[in-house]
Amino acid sequence: MTATAERRRRATPDSHDYPTRSYDLVKEFVVALAVVTALSLLLAAIFSSPDDKAITMSGWAKADPADVVATAAGELAGTTTSATYGPPYNNASEGQSVLGLKLQKWGGVGIPINSADLVLQPLRDVAADPGLATALRVWDTLQASAQTRLATAYSDALAKAPDGNPARVAPGRYGPVPSLTSAFLRLAASGGLEGALTSSGTFYGGDQTRAMLLLSDGAYLEDQAVADHLGGDQWGMMNEVGNYPGQPWMWLYTFWYQVKPFSTSDNADAQVWALMMALTVGLALIPWIPGLRDIPRWIPVHRLVWREHYRRTQQS
Repeated sequence: MTATAERRRRATPDSHDYPTRSYDLVKEFVVALAVVTALSLLLAAIFSSPDDKAITMSGWAKADPADVVATAAGELAGTTTSATYGPPYNNASEGQSVLGLKLQKWGGVGIPINSADLVLQPLRDVAADPGLATALRVWDTLQASAQTRLATAYSDALAKAPDGNPARVAPGRYGPVPSLTSAFLRLAASGGLEGALTSSGTFYGGDQTRAMLLLSDGAYLEDQAVADHLGGDQWGMMNEVGNYPGQPWMWLYTFWYQVKPFSTSDNADAQVWALMMALTVGLALIPWIPGLRDIPRWIPVHRLVWREHYRRTQQS
């Protein structure tokens, strides 16, 4: 045997020095995958969350037509949530702020949306009906102040009508607004509104922003959420129904919305975000913060976890 071979033999651990056993990694992986898949299917069948269908404009129009008409009137009047939200959609307000820092305003209007266009643009695309074409023409001839006045008057009249029924609105001077909102309701019920909203504004026509803003401006979406215990004061959005504290990984964020001053603040979104950023930075800096870094020494929970290790160390 050459000197090189002898050195290799000595450098190679002998099976008597280190105990070994055969191990089929592929088999272990397949078995683990099969077990996890079976458990997932079984638990999903037993504890599955409700698979509710997405709310569509057509479904909204058929389930609550009065809300569709009221929302359309509010969009024309500029009084809906999205119309008065501020950046990134418009300059109607300065938006959320933290400690006087106007974060939302600094972000600017990145997705400019005119609330009235959420109603008018889809109607212009289907203005083959002579009555609708006339109503649009009359609307366009009005000054902005007159448009707002007429739409606001009709929106207020809808709020006073029994059950918000457009057919029971008190007579008044509303201009072309009733005709526009009625045509808007017909378009929504036909299923054409959703496509008209998502196909505009982007090249590929898949932007859901305008559709979601319009739907959230109405009361129907929130009513459905509250009925399933998913309202903001019920811990917000989650898969499970019931008044539970949301997803486990979201509880720390949603928790702050349930306590003051966040629960009563108009700037809760920005304030909670800032607080979570501060807590995250604090967590990352724990090893350098005097006092906090000493907590494991004062409360040695780790010694319970590693008690066998410490027992062996003390015995040796």
